[in-house]
Amino acid sequence: MALLFEPLTLRDLTVANRVWLAPMCQYSVTAEDGVPTDWHLVHLGSRAQGGFGLILTEATAVVPEGRISPQDTGLWDDTQRDAWARVVDFVHAQGAAIGVQLAHAGRKGSTYRGFPGEPTGPVPVELGGWTPVGPSATPFPGLADPQEMTVAEIAATVGAFAAAACRADEAGFDVVEIHGAHGYLVHEFLSPLSNLRTDGYGGGFENRTRFLIEVVDAVRAVWPVGKPVLVRLSATDWTDGGWALADSVRLSALLKEHGVDLVDTSTGGNVPADIPVGPNYQVPFAATIRAEAGLPTGAVGLIATPQQAEEVLGAGEADVVLLARAALREPSWPLRAAAELGLTWREAPYPAAYTRGTWDDVLTPA
Repeated sequence: MALLFEPLTLRDLTVANRVWLAPMCQYSVTAEDGVPTDWHLVHLGSRAQGGFGLILTEATAVVPEGRISPQDTGLWDDTQRDAWARVVDFVHAQGAAIGVQLAHAGRKGSTYRGFPGEPTGPVPVELGGWTPVGPSATPFPGLADPQEMTVAEIAATVGAFAAAACRADEAGFDVVEIHGAHGYLVHEFLSPLSNLRTDGYGGGFENRTRFLIEVVDAVRAVWPVGKPVLVRLSATDWTDGGWALADSVRLSALLKEHGVDLVDTSTGGNVPADIPVGPNYQVPFAATIRAEAGLPTGAVGLIATPQQAEEVLGAGEADVVLLARAALREPSWPLRAAAELGLTWREAPYPAAYTRGTWDDVLTPA
């Protein structure tokens, strides 16, 4: 059996394999009400049919002003919960697990979705935008000036994450992932480049990590003990004086103590930076956190081929791999991967209705 297709158990959840769908913003809520639509059902459902063991939703806002764009999904009300339940039920029917990525965009909120031919940059309030918030009143370059959050607003946001986690459980989600990466609100608190506060939420490491720890504790308090909690981190800002890998290792060890089960390891996004993008470019960060913090990790970053993914697991660099761009190109990537790695179609996660189109007849194992 290829490592990629070995099950993984986190708490009471056993995921059928170790190739997971990474969260990818779809910006497709055309009604701008945060309610997932048929697009989300088909987008996520097709990857469940395609054999991904765990499906992670796009960044799903815990409050309206926590959206990146007006077209983001949300989980701040029961209408959204009920719409998500339909997606969850379909994914479960395909034999896959599903998690929701709970998020707040912070100072990177209220932006145009930037589809081809559409505007980019901040959405004005008069056109459906809002004033973004952040740990400090320092804007992301090219975006609107954020309003510095008060301590009361920070507490309310922690509560919003917990309320969204309750709705996620009611909708049937198996996993909650807290989005702490890519320059959104949690990451903004972590990094000294975006967090200039002088109170208990700014300054040293303990204060800058306080918001995330409070969110984790609030979510863990309402989320069933048998269901996993993941955190997505940007392991580095790729900038001198910013958040760094050593900080991520230290934080991950702390997250483990607070009931987090896996760190979904990405990088960057908080400030403009020169990032050396290439195949597996973020895998070493997942490997270091796994080795030094003693917490399972997921690896991302231009992992495109089954052989790449298998080698990451075989080298002990991560416990799972998460695909984004490759999954957009090929919704059933795991089915082809299984054949390339030597599994027969009966050992692969084919839906019964697809077994006339297996890869066995067209691929010879490497």
